[in-house]
Amino acid sequence: MDAQNTAASWLSDEEAMRARLAEPGVAGLDKLRGSSGLEFLQGIGNGDLPPAPMLELLGMTPIAVSEGRTLFQGRPGAQHFNPSGSVHGGYAATLLDTAVGCAVHSCLPPGKGYTTLELKVNFIRALSDKTGPIRAEGRVINVGGQIGIAEGRITDANGKLYAHATTTCLIFPI
Repeated sequence: MDAQNTAASWLSDEEAMRARLAEPGVAGLDKLRGSSGLEFLQGIGNGDLPPAPMLELLGMTPIAVSEGRTLFQGRPGAQHFNPSGSVHGGYAATLLDTAVGCAVHSCLPPGKGYTTLELKVNFIRALSDKTGPIRAEGRVINVGGQIGIAEGRITDANGKLYAHATTTCLIFPI
């Protein structure tokens, strides 16, 4: 599939997912505590639980989740620009933090939560309002009793790499 068809397919995936999502909000500690991380994230994807308000603020959409893997999509635009006219690095960092953190979350049992201890991002090239849709894929490297480690990559419809990251997450009872 060429980049134009890939981008069109990605936008179609985004539209279908957005149609299923509930209004943004906070699910609450009881919902978080009472389900596995994968169940919780799947609940967001099927519209039973609200997606985080941060996703709407930055125009990011969850696309897919499975155990140890997540996929989020964004469309960088002028609203994400820094003063020099390119997309602020914080946009890519937030998209990657979301993808890698949720990848760790997808492996947690009920009653466990996580927080990011460290996020290391390497920026490969600048994003712009002309980049088109981008995807951040998070993949778990290892999840133990107290620490989860994952990696992520942001690519465009051409498969071009824009940034990659690793995270270390603290796992704790909730």
